[in-house]
Amino acid sequence: MIAFAALLDDLACAPGKGPQEALLRRYFGTVADPDRAMGLAVLTGAATLKVTRPALLRALAAERFDPVLFGLGHGFVGDVAETVALMWPERAGANAAPPGLAEVVRTLGATAAADVPAQIARFLDVLPAGARLWLLKGATGGTRVRVPAPILRAALAGLSAGRLTAGALEEVWHGLVAPYAALFAWIEGRGGRPDPGEGPQFHPLMPAEAVGVVAGLDAARWRAEWQWEGERVQLVAGPGGRRVFGRGAEDISATTPGLIAAMGFDAVLDGVLLTPRGRPHQVRLHDVLFEAGEDLRPLPFDQRRARLDAWFARVAPLGMDLSPLLDFATPADLAALHRAARDHAATGLILKDRASPYIPGRAEGAWRTWQRDSQSVTAVLMYAERGGDLSFGVWREDGVLVPVGKCTPDLPRTARATLDAWVRTHTLKRFGPVREVAPGLVLQVACDAAELSSRHKAGVTLRAARLVCVRPDVPAAAADRLELVLALARPGPSA
Repeated sequence: MIAFAALLDDLACAPGKGPQEALLRRYFGTVADPDRAMGLAVLTGAATLKVTRPALLRALAAERFDPVLFGLGHGFVGDVAETVALMWPERAGANAAPPGLAEVVRTLGATAAADVPAQIARFLDVLPAGARLWLLKGATGGTRVRVPAPILRAALAGLSAGRLTAGALEEVWHGLVAPYAALFAWIEGRGGRPDPGEGPQFHPLMPAEAVGVVAGLDAARWRAEWQWEGERVQLVAGPGGRRVFGRGAEDISATTPGLIAAMGFDAVLDGVLLTPRGRPHQVRLHDVLFEAGEDLRPLPFDQRRARLDAWFARVAPLGMDLSPLLDFATPADLAALHRAARDHAATGLILKDRASPYIPGRAEGAWRTWQRDSQSVTAVLMYAERGGDLSFGVWREDGVLVPVGKCTPDLPRTARATLDAWVRTHTLKRFGPVREVAPGLVLQVACDAAELSSRHKAGVTLRAARLVCVRPDVPAAAADRLELVLALARPGPSA
């Protein structure tokens, strides 16, 4: 438990994909089973701590702390779980060895609800403060840690001394189940490739390389499509069954029953899952990998696209349509399409080499994405969750601050500590782990689009918002007005 808590703490502050992979490699390379396997299960969402009521924390505090002292500590720290973790007193005779992650998860899972508080107290007696915090957060539902599957696969492949690639793990990822004995044996060279199980199999997707300019592009070599807003998916159907996979090889069939019902065909298709507000899921198809058992991946893109068009005209599957190919003759034409992406509810353009086969893993630029330019908003911080999302807003005409979005800040450890300290000293109200703060801190926020939305108080929300920087030099009164954000908005799927 101590090693896993340290991993989570480090991951929360890691500045990017590379450092995160290094932290995961260290954990999986040094921690023994069953904690190693349980760590992978928790990070993928396959296992969780048994969740109990947040009121448990105050009950534990009432048993162990002087109420005045706890009130002072809570007033300074601001978070109940963190206060309990930091103040938890040593208990005479509690000299047992700290429990491992697997012991914690399995013990809480087997403990009756009425006995959970006492069991958590026993764990707290023998854990250091950092591990106590993650235990309390996890047990009360205050945190859910998930690491993207591509980062996990890259980290695990890095333990194989070059024998395996992340793509090789991706092919069997959907069939893996805890305790992952066959997976780790394969990685360490002690066993063969794990059996992904019966039924439809996931096939690694072809990636696209991000580009910023297209000057000098040979237009005759490339095809262009809109890059649609949504989740990339793979539809696999045939005699062995039907499945919908996400881009990380996760099986999402249970969340798309309408699509599963419509997949009465024998093919493997690449597409984007669109989720218009108030309407069923729809898939926009852009490639075909297999048809009636025939592997089409070695074919050039133009031939695969012709096969997809013919298949779609013949099958006409419900809930699906085709991503149209866009006409252009010069780089200038392509630039004009790029400027129009927002009008088509697209995040940009995707360019595909007409002669390229479908290559999983690194395709060396055979597919390229040209993202549309980000929009920028100067907003005021309104709510904050320690180590989590920031909610921000802009000024309405009547001087009221209205929320327009939220983001998870990607900040270095020191910068995040500075932000947390500001939040603690400017908190107005608390709602569980979320704090309402005084309107005094300005954030520079970038987003893919501003979208009209009847579900939000401001009538607009920012899509894919991300923190660019904190602006302590800008007074809150100088932040953007709602009129500016509304001017950026377009009617879209969330309207």
